[in-house]
Amino acid sequence: MKLVKLVVCFLFVGLSISSIAQTKKVLADKIVGTVGDKFILKSDVENALLDLKRQAQGQENVTLPTLCQVVEQQMIRKALVLQAEKDSILVTEEEVENAIDTRIRSFLQQFGSKEVLEEVAGRSIQQLKEDFRTMIKEQKLAAEMQSKIVDKVKITPFEVRAFYNKIPKDSLPLYESEVNIAEIIIHPKANRDIEEYVIKQLMDYRHQIETGINKFDQLVKLYSEDPSAKENLGQFNINRNEKTWDPAFMAGSFRLKEGQISAPIKSKFGYHIIQLVSRSGDDAVVKHILRIPPITNDEINDTKHLLDSIRKEVLANKMSFGEAVNKYSDDDASKFSGGSITGADGSSYVNIDQLDKDMVVLMKNLKPGEISSPQVYNDDRGRKTVRIIYFKERTEPHKENLKEDYNRVSQRALEEKKTKQLESWFKEHIPNYYIFVDPEYNGCVELTDWKKAADAIVTEKVY
Repeated sequence: MKLVKLVVCFLFVGLSISSIAQTKKVLADKIVGTVGDKFILKSDVENALLDLKRQAQGQENVTLPTLCQVVEQQMIRKALVLQAEKDSILVTEEEVENAIDTRIRSFLQQFGSKEVLEEVAGRSIQQLKEDFRTMIKEQKLAAEMQSKIVDKVKITPFEVRAFYNKIPKDSLPLYESEVNIAEIIIHPKANRDIEEYVIKQLMDYRHQIETGINKFDQLVKLYSEDPSAKENLGQFNINRNEKTWDPAFMAGSFRLKEGQISAPIKSKFGYHIIQLVSRSGDDAVVKHILRIPPITNDEINDTKHLLDSIRKEVLANKMSFGEAVNKYSDDDASKFSGGSITGADGSSYVNIDQLDKDMVVLMKNLKPGEISSPQVYNDDRGRKTVRIIYFKERTEPHKENLKEDYNRVSQRALEEKKTKQLESWFKEHIPNYYIFVDPEYNGCVELTDWKKAADAIVTEKVY
């Protein structure tokens, strides 16, 4: 069996809003595949294809799976679910419910409101949740089963080298010059007098709203410093279990009653007043106004002095740059990578054009192995921020090789080994299932092993 690459991605096809907004299946729908007691309907396949096409709209260089590949992936998912059930792999109702809630919140963000979502889908939120339940549970079971099959697969340096050596030399990818950079970021803290002034302003906004002098939305337009305020008027759909929200913001939101406006709440972004619009269990709709206390040159200079002293300690070998990141950096996300800037593929080597323009300017005066002086710049939220960077290494433009690109090659080799493990597992297990493939797909080479198993079942019945 030739499994389509990235099997997991295809396990999760079919949960877009288009698939739930369709009209109810008509009598012309039919079963086109069976694995054990799991059925695949023709409409499932057609809807999956439509969803993939919609998701790819506007994207360049996207290769969509063929009809045969989609049918194969549907068969794969059913087989994994069947085996997961046999192996007593458990997916709790809580896990399923959380996944459903996450999907619904995604749609709410996409369509802007519960009313618009229900109108587009032609179903209530509760009906949508029920529509998703079976498919999401299947997806989770299939993912757990796949993990069980491949999680113990490891790769050795010998196997990495063998994988690399079999690649035709003229097929090796070419890499532009890349840099390996780590940074320590510190946001200057406003002084207390300025913070008190901002708090008083927010208290005044709350008073204006509660006394009818002004409306919440109008004050959002006038004063909120949240970059997304112009698009959403400060409104968000949140869930108590989400970890991406600031804890103080989340806690303050769920302490409110519907319609109530909070006292000023401090988060890592600044100060907020929050209004609870509505709440249902762990889900809530809130509005907020964000004010960021302005930073003076005194606070910026204090932060520069702190980073300069950190730089001197690292250069004096009193601590490593990674230790300094863990101790001082305000960028929580990079603490796990020692402050390294990473690309979309997770690599710590990035192209120059992936860096912000201020960092590019800072690098011009650095050589590999050097640490910069503190730099003041505006971060992606427009906040005055100070950083130092450690210019670890620069690679020259080169054809892929094991010395410079071992991690990349190793990852590809591991994925290939996992794919082979999956293929081997399916070859072994397919004959153990009851298999049916509709003759409509006789021309699909991807389904060869499935059809052989189905034919064997027919032969056994004849004899």
